[in-house]
Amino acid sequence: MVTKVIWTDKLSFIGSGENEFTVPLDAEPAVGGENGGFKPMELIAIGLAGCTAMDTISILKKKKQDITAFQVQVHAERAVEFPKVFTHIILEYIVEGHNIDPAAVERAIELSANKYCPAQAMLSKACKIEQIYSITEAK
Repeated sequence: MVTKVIWTDKLSFIGSGENEFTVPLDAEPAVGGENGGFKPMELIAIGLAGCTAMDTISILKKKKQDITAFQVQVHAERAVEFPKVFTHIILEYIVEGHNIDPAAVERAIELSANKYCPAQAMLSKACKIEQIYSITEAK
C-alpha cells in the first residue's frame, strides 16, 4: 500500500491512496489550520469504523439478516498530553431491520473484532476497545 499527502497551504494537505481518491486534511485555527478538512486522528477513527462496519454488515448479510439501516459510531477518548493518542474507544454498532437476531449481531461484531478487522487488531494493541450495539425494529 502506498498513500501520500501533498501540502497545499498552512496546515492543509490533500491525501490520496492507490485508487487516487482524495481527502482534505487540515487542523483547527488554534494551531494554524483553517478547519478545511479532516484532522488526521479523525481519519484513523473513520478507518476503524469503516473496517469493522464492512466486516459486520457482510457477515450479517451472509446470515440473511434483513438490515434496513446500519452505522458504526466511534467514541474515542484521547490523552491530554502529547502525542494525544487514543486511550479508550467504544465502537457503537447501530442496527435497524426486521426481526434481527441479537446473537447474529453479537457474533458478527465478535468476528470483526477478533478475526477480520486489521484496524481494530492494530489499535487494540494501543488502547482498550469495547463494542456495544443496539437493534431497532424497522417500521
